[in-house]
Amino acid sequence: MPGALEHETPQNMMEYHLLVTVLGIGLALTILTLIRRDHIHLRQGLFWTVVAVASLVFGIWPGLIDSLSQAVGIAYSPALLFLVAIVVLILRALFTDIALTQLKRDMRRLNQRIALSESRDESGKDTSL
Repeated sequence: MPGALEHETPQNMMEYHLLVTVLGIGLALTILTLIRRDHIHLRQGLFWTVVAVASLVFGIWPGLIDSLSQAVGIAYSPALLFLVAIVVLILRALFTDIALTQLKRDMRRLNQRIALSESRDESGKDTSL
């Protein structure tokens, strides 16, 4: 692998930051379009908008990652990004499970109400004959 041990030049770093910035803007525009067309709810869209803004901020100010990692005491800055991403995804999965559980509970209760209503309608029809 030629060049594998070469250090990154400031030009390469600038290209990475530009790429992250463009991805952040693209993600934000995509999320806003999905919310506007009612493909995702505002609550879920807010989460993804925060992700897009964070990507945009880190793309514009890459030194912010280094400053945050030094403040927390993490020597390798990308490790902080991975740690935060893992924690956010775990919390996202937890909240998704909570919402899914609530939906299942509501659906079960709705099915029970429908069954009770249908049984009342059938018993009312039987007595009138």
